[in-house]
Amino acid sequence: MVERAARAQGSRGDVGYAVADGVATLTLDRPEAHNALTVHMVRRFAEASAAAQADDAVRVLVVTGAGQQAFCAGGDLGELIPRLTAGELEVLTPDPTKRFLSDVDKPVVAAVNGICLAGGLELLLGTDLRIAAADAIFGLPEVRWALVPGAGTHVRLPQQVPWAFAMQLLLTGDHVPAERAREMGLVNEVVPRAEVLPRAAEIAAGIARNGPLAVRAAKEIAVRALGNESRFALEYALNARLVATDDAREGPRAFMEKRAPRYLGK
Repeated sequence: MVERAARAQGSRGDVGYAVADGVATLTLDRPEAHNALTVHMVRRFAEASAAAQADDAVRVLVVTGAGQQAFCAGGDLGELIPRLTAGELEVLTPDPTKRFLSDVDKPVVAAVNGICLAGGLELLLGTDLRIAAADAIFGLPEVRWALVPGAGTHVRLPQQVPWAFAMQLLLTGDHVPAERAREMGLVNEVVPRAEVLPRAAEIAAGIARNGPLAVRAAKEIAVRALGNESRFALEYALNARLVATDDAREGPRAFMEKRAPRYLGK
């Protein structure tokens, strides 16, 4: 997971958590860096999603990003990525069989208000319904920097969109616009930016009015039937091998130094 669009090295950020009318809203809160994920934010997101899962008053989760520019631009290149390439994969995936939101059996609605790249797209893949701003962009630029999106994307993405589209995102590093993402099934609806969060909240409120046990059972059956735990473990093992390479250290270093990377294939 590589932070592609934001380079700011400001605060460690946070994840806002609020509950109202049966809906928990989790907000990635580091707008000065396009909500790029720090280690602190990854931990806070895990804590917030676990709190929502454990709270019987919460029936639906909404996940969004602070500010007007981004949902999440990925992992912070100054902190998170160096730790991953140093072999500290546990800062992102403490359990190799789990990924973002994989322990949440309540519905999760994403409100994508802008940039959704790398780790941001990986987080998105853990949600169930997705509303995107018309000017949002989506992409997985990791391969350009000799990395792969190791937070579940190789498992989840081909399950959720056509194979050729999944491979386009995984292998080229290209960005795609919101309407293309909708056509391929990555998002449900594309709306003007000002309507993203209200529309996500409207959908969440509608789900919250349904029978809570039935809603949770429907999601749990669908997710458990995928049997992704062993697939996540495979991705973890192969990613661990990759991040130990010279190329994996060269890619992020080249990005930070604003130069073309020099890959040696080792």
